[in-house]
Amino acid sequence: MVIGAATEISAKVSELAELAYRPPSPQYRPPIGLIGCGGIAKHHLEAYRDFGLNVVAVCDLQAELATELRDRFFPDAQVFTDHHRLLADESIEVVDVATHPEPRVGLIQDCLAARRHVLSQKPFVLDLDVGQQLCDMADRQGVRLAVNQNGRFAPHFSYLRAAVAAGCLGRTQAAHLSVHWDHTWVTGTAFEQIKHLILYDFAIHWFDIVRCLLPLAQAESVYATISRVPGQQIMPPLAASVVIQFDSAQATLSFDALTRFGQQDRTLVIGDRATATSSGPDLQQQSVTITDAAGSYSPHLEGKWFSDGFGGTMLELLSAIEADRPAVIEARDNLESLALCFAAIESAETGLPQVPGSTRRLPS
Repeated sequence: MVIGAATEISAKVSELAELAYRPPSPQYRPPIGLIGCGGIAKHHLEAYRDFGLNVVAVCDLQAELATELRDRFFPDAQVFTDHHRLLADESIEVVDVATHPEPRVGLIQDCLAARRHVLSQKPFVLDLDVGQQLCDMADRQGVRLAVNQNGRFAPHFSYLRAAVAAGCLGRTQAAHLSVHWDHTWVTGTAFEQIKHLILYDFAIHWFDIVRCLLPLAQAESVYATISRVPGQQIMPPLAASVVIQFDSAQATLSFDALTRFGQQDRTLVIGDRATATSSGPDLQQQSVTITDAAGSYSPHLEGKWFSDGFGGTMLELLSAIEADRPAVIEARDNLESLALCFAAIESAETGLPQVPGSTRRLPS
């Protein structure tokens, strides 16, 4: 039975009606610069515009890309083709580095050297040791380095994170996530050349969120498989599965990236006091239900992953700067999510379970 009012179910679950899951609202709204005006950048700028943030400069090697996005979202912003010129503007305090991974390390280093706070596009780095070096550099420079794990601020994932953090589910012992969708939109793009497209570029959101859903458990091994789907026309295998064994929990991830009809996205989180589920036809439309011994509660969620997720990451970074605290998307923490991702790819390559952190570089 689904009960409409939280006050009619147990006291612990009733807290769910008051959970803060929307993106934070810091007073700190500094000038922001964006480096990298590829396909994902429009979602960043749309979110920043919608949340009233202050983007004053955009930069890309191709001036026409930067100009098109500037004119569309922040007409008063400056356009640069050299990121050094952007960093020369001392009014810019925060930089969003939204390029592909290969050039990103050098760009982040330059931003940190100039003592700018940085939001890095995900996946953060291709090498965990390089990522640690960037985190250490940020610490030495006294600035924040965060990663745009925007899935954390998708309304359903943000709500589940808040419920777990508040103890509303008790101690969580299992998380099972499955995504059945059509990823062939990458046809003709650079993404089509990434062998582990699903496990690397896409599943990093799920490797990251599963850590949030099982915060007291330590991952011990990862086993993953990939396979081609009959009829697929692009190079990357479009089916993948992952089993993560924790010291006190388990998790499974399932990806079917050639689901042409009846697409579904589902999440199940089991705790010793309550169980949470989230489901919907896609990442934008999700319904959450929390069930305990007294009944069930389904909140009305506001917002969507696009653009709340992208706005949420920048707002979280600004909130962390304002409060002088680590961001929940701090780059050092994100290395733990990347360790799961790299272990899964190594497992898919070797056919053997892997210990998270033992694979230091993205397997080719």
